[in-house]
Amino acid sequence: MSKGVYVSKALAVSIIVVTVLAVSSIITMLVVYNIQIEKNPPQRPPTNSPTTPFPTGPPPNLRLPGDLVPEKYNVYLQTYFYTRLSNVTNQTFAFNGNATVYFKCLKTTKKIFMHSKDLNITLFRVTDENGDVVAGRLTLWDDESNFLEVELESALKANKNYIFFTTFEGEMFDDLAGLYISKYTENGGNYLTFRYLAASQMQPTDARKVFPCFDEPAMKAIFDITIIHRRDTTALSNAKTKESWVTTIDDEQWLVTHFYPTRKMSTYLLAFTVSEFKEEKSDNLVYTFKTWARPEAVDANHTKYAQEKSIEILMFYEEEFGIPYPLSKLDQIALPDFSAGAMENWGLITYRETALLYEEGVSSTSNKEWIVTVIAHEVAHQWFGNLVTMKWWNDLWLNEGFATYISYKGVNKAEASWGINDLFVLHETQPVMQVDSLASSHPLSSGEKDVQTPSDITELFDSITYSKGAAVLRMLSDYLTETVFQKGLKSYLKAYEYSNAEYKDLWSHLQMELDKVNSEIRVEEVMKTWTQQMGYPVITINTTSGEVLQQHFLLNQTSHYNFTWQVPIKVMKSGSSTLEADLLTRKGPVQKVMYQASGNQWLLANVNCTGYFRVNYNPQNWERLLKQLESNHKNIPVINRGQLIDDAFNLARAKYINTTLALNTTKYLRNETEYIPWESALENLDYFILMFDRSEVYGPMKAYMRKQVYNLYKYFEPYTMNMTVPQGHTEQYNQINAISVACSNDLEDCKETASKLFREWMNNASNKIHPNLKSTIYCNAIAAGGEEEWDFAWQMYMNATIASEKDKLRYALSCTENVWILNRYLSYTLDPSKIRKMDSVSTINYIARNVVGQSLAWDFVRSQWSYISQEYGGGIMSLGSLIDGVTERFSTVFELQQLRQFQKDHGEGSFGSATRALQQAMERTEANIKWVQENKQTVLEWFRRETTNL
Repeated sequence: MSKGVYVSKALAVSIIVVTVLAVSSIITMLVVYNIQIEKNPPQRPPTNSPTTPFPTGPPPNLRLPGDLVPEKYNVYLQTYFYTRLSNVTNQTFAFNGNATVYFKCLKTTKKIFMHSKDLNITLFRVTDENGDVVAGRLTLWDDESNFLEVELESALKANKNYIFFTTFEGEMFDDLAGLYISKYTENGGNYLTFRYLAASQMQPTDARKVFPCFDEPAMKAIFDITIIHRRDTTALSNAKTKESWVTTIDDEQWLVTHFYPTRKMSTYLLAFTVSEFKEEKSDNLVYTFKTWARPEAVDANHTKYAQEKSIEILMFYEEEFGIPYPLSKLDQIALPDFSAGAMENWGLITYRETALLYEEGVSSTSNKEWIVTVIAHEVAHQWFGNLVTMKWWNDLWLNEGFATYISYKGVNKAEASWGINDLFVLHETQPVMQVDSLASSHPLSSGEKDVQTPSDITELFDSITYSKGAAVLRMLSDYLTETVFQKGLKSYLKAYEYSNAEYKDLWSHLQMELDKVNSEIRVEEVMKTWTQQMGYPVITINTTSGEVLQQHFLLNQTSHYNFTWQVPIKVMKSGSSTLEADLLTRKGPVQKVMYQASGNQWLLANVNCTGYFRVNYNPQNWERLLKQLESNHKNIPVINRGQLIDDAFNLARAKYINTTLALNTTKYLRNETEYIPWESALENLDYFILMFDRSEVYGPMKAYMRKQVYNLYKYFEPYTMNMTVPQGHTEQYNQINAISVACSNDLEDCKETASKLFREWMNNASNKIHPNLKSTIYCNAIAAGGEEEWDFAWQMYMNATIASEKDKLRYALSCTENVWILNRYLSYTLDPSKIRKMDSVSTINYIARNVVGQSLAWDFVRSQWSYISQEYGGGIMSLGSLIDGVTERFSTVFELQQLRQFQKDHGEGSFGSATRALQQAMERTEANIKWVQENKQTVLEWFRRETTNL
């Protein structure tokens, strides 16, 4: 999210911008913006202070002192770039501008602290409300504080209003942070048809790269924005255009776009774009709603699906939250280069193209689901995050966890037939439990003092914040009832609109609703155990005695923390349709009749996985559950069939049960056609593949997988051979699983089909492969093929104009088994003309997933780390995912030594936002080493035994 200081770029900016543009830009600003400076000439600041650990007399930490509060900004920006180049075009990515911030002094002070980063401040002036100048000296601190400090000759007085004016210069890079430049081709053409656009990504701490500001979420203000840009471009910002006119500057004509003032909002939610893009718009709404994209995408109707679903979801949220959409317009724009999936800027949501553009017959079911899910997430933020914002980044989970949780409701409204709510456990709960079972995890709510630097903040944009946050809110909603939860949300949003809140404020409003129905539930007491403690419990139930207890679940060690959770538990028993509920508040063991099962009766806890915990049972109950799966698996709810598999595998890794018991939960799958259990099994068996695909265990394992998937593959074969898909949403996903598992485990029918379909595409230039099946067909055909297949796919990738098609091909290219091709592909990830910067990390991780490419990717990352961390570490593109991806397979002492040496070579403090990921990689590797040593022989014998008769 934030990027370090790059000396070479700073020098380049100084040389180019100062020498070429400084004089003309200052004159331009004085004339065009009609700034009244004649009476009180601004002061020119001195050169930057050298980097020091901290300036003399700064705030006690890296936070703004809070004695000054902004109320309004007037910001003028002029971008100089051309969207199109000709032989005589002199392209420049410089920008300049001025900013006037009106602020109130709450406490008498002789210092002003704001934020500024990578800007050349050319002039500044401080005046009081009477227009009198307050003289001072400006210093820019070149450290992690990014402070702009003004030491004043006379004090600012409490309860008085002041004005701080600056002119500044900067440059747009392709770093996907702040105000940046993006390059794309029109109609899939070559470099002669390059087009350029400017876009912004301010979250979390990059508004300061665009203009000097109070860059903290609680420092909300009104923003009055004016952008001066080339005449053939369109400028967008958070608010509607108020007026625009053509003006002449330095004998050139420019378009000036002035926007209406925004609502009171945080700096990180500001957004600007300047482009040649075209819009899809909807009429007959209370507000203006437009979807912007490359003209060719709009002309081809690729924005139509997103436009329709966005409006449906927006209207649903208005009813759900009880507050109309707060702004007069909402624009959403598909950007060719964007670091995150999307960003919820208030009134101007920015997306990757893959998260907004949909083409019937080209985009897959998963592409469509991704689009609706991202839209539902970002539109939810317009209320939860934008209207009401967390006070500080330590409560980021309140923004992101809620948007993730509520997005499932939004998707369910837009596409009711999908049954998306059932997929929550697969997409959110199970994946994040893997991370949260490590000792290097972190609580949802950290202390404010623990989140100070931009790197600290960036680290919080992880699965704990998004997925665990969503999972505990889902658990709370189920526990309180959805009616109470929804009423509490409405009350909370109304109470804190246009302001900031902490998570405890939400608990208090939920409590108020509970008190109305005389509930004995104490929300804060329950939820502090889930937000202030890392990890989660495993609930162990003895169905013979009725004893139940909880323990902190960790994969590779005994917990040293004295954690106790308040755990809502729902149980069902065979032969009964009644659910029983309990709140376990003690460690235990405690004895309760509801946890007893009689005779051959089995008990199932955490029905539909509404709770964020794992469940272990006594051996007899496990045996009865396995027998039920074998005899009639449909008697157990489908979500819980997936849960039994996921819990069993993770309990085995943590040594609560034997590994063979976990493997036994997969035996019934030969008769299962539902997606959730299969996906849970494949995600967990994937760990076995990672641990053993370089050993003798892999052969018998592949034979077992061929046996288990055979019926599933045959079940979907009629669809596959006809290049069609079943009607059901999850059935379509399971068809992909059937092909992927069958082909990767050497089922010959599958491999031949994949190669045949790909070869037909190569020969006929007409792709008849169904969009759903492209990724897996491409991958398996390229794995079975050679240079010819890879080069064809690469050419198709370079020519593709649809981002989702490019993504499918980019993944498939990593599947080759040719080492030299993979090495060449790795080198492409550092060339933005081949692999866009936003895709480089995921491409390296794709290669690392390939057993042939894993060591190549690790060597590549180590050798290129300094360059990668500098050039690719900006924006929300956290390098933690790169560390995680290239080390996922590590399971030997030698690999652990390499990890430690990697840390030593670069220094523990040099990994920034990837620091926690590196710690987790080492912890995970230690656990993998131990697990492989203890289980390899047992696993080998189990797979051999299960495949003896094949």
